[in-house]
Amino acid sequence: MNAGKSTTLLQSDYNYNERGMDTLLYSPVVDNRSGVRTISSRIGLESPAVGFSADTDILADVSGKIASNSNIKCILVDEAQILTELQVKELCKVCDTYNIPVMCYGIRTDFRGELFSGSMHLLAYADNLVELKTICEYENCTRKATMVARFVDGELVTEGEKVFIGGDNYKVYCRKHHRKITGLI
Repeated sequence: MNAGKSTTLLQSDYNYNERGMDTLLYSPVVDNRSGVRTISSRIGLESPAVGFSADTDILADVSGKIASNSNIKCILVDEAQILTELQVKELCKVCDTYNIPVMCYGIRTDFRGELFSGSMHLLAYADNLVELKTICEYENCTRKATMVARFVDGELVTEGEKVFIGGDNYKVYCRKHHRKITGLI
């Protein structure tokens, strides 16, 4: 939502690679904006990624990849809000078993202000949380944006599927203006 999550993820990937360390990048297969299994940022950076869906056994996948490449030193996950509870727990096991960092990038809540399952479990189990900040898109507001509103064909949407991929369909607002625009909270 214009906070630079994917850019920051790709910068972390670059930093590890520049120091001769390999990384594993994961992206949900439902996010096919730049092609399936690709993480890209609005500023033009991109990198291939391993696709995951709700039935992906991330622990087994990572374990297999580490068994064949002991130089993997970090796991990076884009759109982490889409992870399942089990996948979040598997990523915790990866971190604890292999003693390598797992860095997840995503948003907390959907367009209705409700937590995503992946985000809820990351909030519960993460060792560390770092918030990337962006500014409310309402007129001249300079408050921190913490909420997203969904638009389809330019019209505000307040009902629908929880997961609907597409950066051009969302705008970010502070809670005050999200409430004013959507009437949801």
